[in-house]
Amino acid sequence: MGELSRLWQEFKVFALKGNMIDLAVAVVIGGAFGGVVNSMVKHVLMPILSYVTPDERGYRNWHIGRVAIGEFLGDFVNFTILAIAMFVLIVKVLGAIEKAARLRKPDEPVTKECRYCLSTIPAKAVKCAHCTSELPAEKEETPIDGL
Repeated sequence: MGELSRLWQEFKVFALKGNMIDLAVAVVIGGAFGGVVNSMVKHVLMPILSYVTPDERGYRNWHIGRVAIGEFLGDFVNFTILAIAMFVLIVKVLGAIEKAARLRKPDEPVTKECRYCLSTIPAKAVKCAHCTSELPAEKEETPIDGL
């Protein structure tokens, strides 16, 4: 019984990790998005396309011999729309967000260490509150003229 309890505890730790929950949410949202795109292709785009063709029975009845070309085209359009949407979302949008995050300057430190007593003091302090030593002014970076 102890082995089963330990196995259950390990499973709970694994299943409740942030990445696992994020993955589960992504699968559910992805499935719902796929359903919406599939419905749009089957009920909107392909029927509009079937008006252009001379066959009045609809795209599902397009055949070359026994090959159901209409069904294949519907699935192909469905795949293409999903692939483009995922590319735009994952590669372009998340790539832009990641790039913007990398371009931000790291925040300035809030504290620094006194060089005399090694106490932590505010970064803008000019005198240590602990040992009352005068601290040298921080060097500010100045741009080089002419460059």
